[in-house]
Amino acid sequence: MVVCPKCGAQLPDGAVQCTKCGTVLSTFNAQQQYQQQYQQQYQQYQQPVQAVDPKDHTAEFDAKDISENKVMAMSAYILGVVGVIIALLAANKSEYAGFHVRQSLKISLVETLIGMCSVFLAFTLIIPVAGFICLGICFVLRIIMFFNVCSGKAKEVPIISSLGFLK
Repeated sequence: MVVCPKCGAQLPDGAVQCTKCGTVLSTFNAQQQYQQQYQQQYQQYQQPVQAVDPKDHTAEFDAKDISENKVMAMSAYILGVVGVIIALLAANKSEYAGFHVRQSLKISLVETLIGMCSVFLAFTLIIPVAGFICLGICFVLRIIMFFNVCSGKAKEVPIISSLGFLK
């Protein structure tokens, strides 16, 4: 049974026009359908968009590779350059371990550059103090990356990855 949208009269199914007020029902139904379609399309565009982190490469690696080579990737951050060598020798075919070896090497390179600048400019006194603070930041970055490996993630080093010469 159909109900007239204007006067509320009950009409038989398939009625084209209301017998009480004369409203054309087919036009009203077409408008209703259009409004429903519009609402569906509007709701489709209102869905929240998930942000994609361009520095997160976890999806590029196989879950099996991650689980098998987590320890080797951790060693690159814990042991520094020695850990990098160990990881390269023990897991040389692992893309996941290779990614973290590269990230650890970036940290090591920045630490070396900071150390060299601090030594060469030791007479200024302020540069060695700033260098010591920067080395502390590098240490914190190693800890962050270690915990990323523990959770099976493959993210680039937060501050160092934005340096242009380390791309």
